[in-house]
Amino acid sequence: MSKWYEKAVFYHMYPLGMTGAPKYNTQEEVTHRFDELEEWLPHLQDIGCTAIYIGPLFESTSHGYDTRDYRMVDRRLGDNEDFKQFVKKAHALGIRIVVDGVFNHTGREFFAFRDIQKNRENSPYCCWYKGINFGWNTHYNDGFGYEAWRNCYELVNLNLYERAVKDYLFDVIRFWIHEFDIDGIRLDCADCLDFDFMKEMRWMTAQEKEDFWLMGEVIHGDYARWANDDVLHSVTNYELHKGLYSGHNDHNYFEIAHTIRREFDENGGIYRGRKLYSFVDNHDVDRIMSKLNNKSHIFSVYTLLYTLPGIPSIYYGSEFGVEGRKEGPNDDPMRPRLLVKECLENNQHPELTEYIRMLGRLKKENEVLVDGRYRELLLTTRQYAYARILDDQAVIVAANNDEAPAYMEVPVPVAAETVTDYLSGEEKPVENGKIRTEVQPGRAAIYIVGNKEAAK
Repeated sequence: MSKWYEKAVFYHMYPLGMTGAPKYNTQEEVTHRFDELEEWLPHLQDIGCTAIYIGPLFESTSHGYDTRDYRMVDRRLGDNEDFKQFVKKAHALGIRIVVDGVFNHTGREFFAFRDIQKNRENSPYCCWYKGINFGWNTHYNDGFGYEAWRNCYELVNLNLYERAVKDYLFDVIRFWIHEFDIDGIRLDCADCLDFDFMKEMRWMTAQEKEDFWLMGEVIHGDYARWANDDVLHSVTNYELHKGLYSGHNDHNYFEIAHTIRREFDENGGIYRGRKLYSFVDNHDVDRIMSKLNNKSHIFSVYTLLYTLPGIPSIYYGSEFGVEGRKEGPNDDPMRPRLLVKECLENNQHPELTEYIRMLGRLKKENEVLVDGRYRELLLTTRQYAYARILDDQAVIVAANNDEAPAYMEVPVPVAAETVTDYLSGEEKPVENGKIRTEVQPGRAAIYIVGNKEAAK
């Protein structure tokens, strides 16, 4: 039986942007903003999201990834009790909670780094960080140098080979499990983390909570190094993310099909059986509606997101067609303040919101979209059909990125006399092992084979 995270549809919240919190944490007092986030919960349930990835949450200095205190919710958002109530309310609606785990580095205001600034060579925390060298310096003029994440010196790289550091971070994770009842962690910069550290974390979290989920942010490399039975359960599928928008912009379904064939084909896919985390946008990349040359392709993009192998994720507001592009190093346009009531009342793309709600139902009703093997059925530069197959059931998707309707003859990969159009509920005959379908520009047809209940 599949685990909750393998069946999940995620909703990704970047809370500092979502609530319009100050960009820099200079306040002494706590500002309670979780009531705004709680207002989103019924909407998430309505569109079929069953899990939230929220973060960063730790008390930090600016964007959230420069941690000051791992045991405190950022005071710009609220306090620990606020987050505890948020998790309880989400759980009551059947929504799991996964938080950001920023364990590769800390901010300069973290207690261990401040102790080194104060006590220099006499600090017991000199071994907590990589590259501490009292013969060097940085532009901060501390009188010593250190290794920083991508030379961003506000982010000081932790030494995850040090036993005391590992023990400290594992105690932090236990605290978040026991105090807040979180269901998983998204590991920031997982491609920078020590593998032994992640393996030990995998073992430890399983002892605390059997179905605890670990997902890593990995941009490049062989995802199987991280997503396996020893390290993490899943990683971000940036390879598919790139294909989903550029394959539509370039009218090149070969790009998407090649990626999926390489990753998940039933005969030789290198990540076959793994459940990678799929997305079309997030807090680090331009909004999908801003990236598409033809915005009407948004419907086929989301169809592929939900029906290709993977765990789909919606970035907050993108179900309403919110746009935003990175401006040089400035990520703020991708992380706007949004109030759910205003989004619902002033929805500029209600058809998209309803379509994503439909895809949530489709995913929930068809186990084949979780565990079914992938098979390519038809491919041209502008048309693409595939199936997810489980025993005698299948979901067939036929997508069209052309500017004109496409007439497609699609093979049916399991024995059937008819298939059911999921969008219309109409039955379509199977003739000589194929179905004939007309797919509108930028749209996708979805057919159900063998699951009469889901097709109703």
